[in-house]
Amino acid sequence: LNVDESTLRRWADAGQVRTFRTPGGHRRFAEGDVRAIVGGKTRTGVSNVGDLATRRIRQQLHRHPGAQADWYESVDEAQREELRVLGRRLMALVADFVAKRGRRASLLEEAGRTGAEYGIVLVNGGLTLSQAMHAFTFFRRSLDQSTKQALAKVGTSPQESVEACEQVMALADDVLMGIARAYE
Repeated sequence: LNVDESTLRRWADAGQVRTFRTPGGHRRFAEGDVRAIVGGKTRTGVSNVGDLATRRIRQQLHRHPGAQADWYESVDEAQREELRVLGRRLMALVADFVAKRGRRASLLEEAGRTGAEYGIVLVNGGLTLSQAMHAFTFFRRSLDQSTKQALAKVGTSPQESVEACEQVMALADDVLMGIARAYE
């Protein structure tokens, strides 16, 4: 492909190419996505919901850091970076799930594992369960709004929009259950 490994990692972090992590922490990429990017094609449509949500979350955290997210002030910079990495992974999962790429069951399992990792970071950061739920609803709200925005942008039918929103809610439910398992 004539691209450096760091380029591929940047594409993944930006949500331009799908990736998942093995249990050992190694990234795996969808060859078709990499070839599409190298060929000049980019992901469009509903698959950009992760990018929209990421931008919305960043804007809200920087615009109203304390008012919107008191839980965010409770974690240190190293933990914030861990949360960012997990957030990028979650956004890639959302895009795959909504675009119906990959097996639904395995994507939901990965969402649960990602939620558990979120929970571990939050527990280690000393956040209470209430603060963790506040963090989750903060992200879920941004994800919901971004899903609706992406669907409206591509002119999705009402029926398809409802189905896509239900899919995002199902994925978010598994993230929430993962967080809860970490607190147990």
